[in-house]
Amino acid sequence: MELPTHILLAYGYLLLFAWVLIEQLGLPLPATPILLAAGALSADGHFNFALALLAGLAGAVAADSTWFLVGRRFGHHVLRILCKLSLEPTTCVRRTQDSFGRRRGLLLMFAKFIPGLGLLAPPVAGQNGMSLAPFLLYDIIGGGLWVTTLLVCGRLFGDLLKRNPGLLHWVGRFSSLLLLLAVIGFLLMRLYRRRAVLSKLAAARLEPEELKRLLDAGEPVYIVDLRHPLELLPDPFMLPGALHFSPDELAARNLEIPRDRDIVLYCTCPSEATSAKVALTLHKLGIERVRPLRGGFDAWKRLGFPLDPVAPVGPVLTTIQPAP
Repeated sequence: MELPTHILLAYGYLLLFAWVLIEQLGLPLPATPILLAAGALSADGHFNFALALLAGLAGAVAADSTWFLVGRRFGHHVLRILCKLSLEPTTCVRRTQDSFGRRRGLLLMFAKFIPGLGLLAPPVAGQNGMSLAPFLLYDIIGGGLWVTTLLVCGRLFGDLLKRNPGLLHWVGRFSSLLLLLAVIGFLLMRLYRRRAVLSKLAAARLEPEELKRLLDAGEPVYIVDLRHPLELLPDPFMLPGALHFSPDELAARNLEIPRDRDIVLYCTCPSEATSAKVALTLHKLGIERVRPLRGGFDAWKRLGFPLDPVAPVGPVLTTIQPAP
């Protein structure tokens, strides 16, 4: 196998450590092919299985410990960063936090086998006040299970190659292409899932007329104005009962947002771009009932629906009050 085995043979265990470390820090560089290759190379003695396990485990634990300490220090701020790094929309920070509260040890031991959780679990552990010693214990067990599983799979494949030299020749010719296709497939799959959520949000867009009916009927709707403060200066009006927040402020205070009602977001961007982006972030944070307003503020105003006057004095309001 020319790649990644050629690179592994040239740079050895240091490359294995660095590759796993980089992936576990959040960059979309899958470590699975390199671990499988290391396992395959151990079948013919080019790689020591135990040393490969230690190198991979050291990279995983080093990255997880970094995120644990960062999560302890910066809390929800780092989770917002991870939401931006992650292309996996099905992984929800709030659900990770709920699962962590119920079975923290089990979550840490098997998080790496679940897409997205391997990146989120360490900072959530730090944010929730878990002590370093038990975190390291569970993380070492979980990292060891993950690295060992991939190395063993590679070792079995390596044994198959030894019994069938023709297969080895075929893999050697096409391994570079296979690795490239694996990386591309990995990224495309995550982008596909992201687009699926965006499509779901687009389908969930709320028509201005429907929102007007909900308000007239006294339904509890939580309305958020996402416009820039400068946009309020020439047009100091908001939808009835709306609260004004910047996207970052709203995401930072997501725990204060009610979960028992629709969250309606509006802006003045073409195709509700800001609302869609914020809706995606809130979706990752566990807030499912998010609905961008179709046409935003301009569509509501154009239809002549009622508006509340406001006197913008700052970028955001200081408190979040549930809509009536």
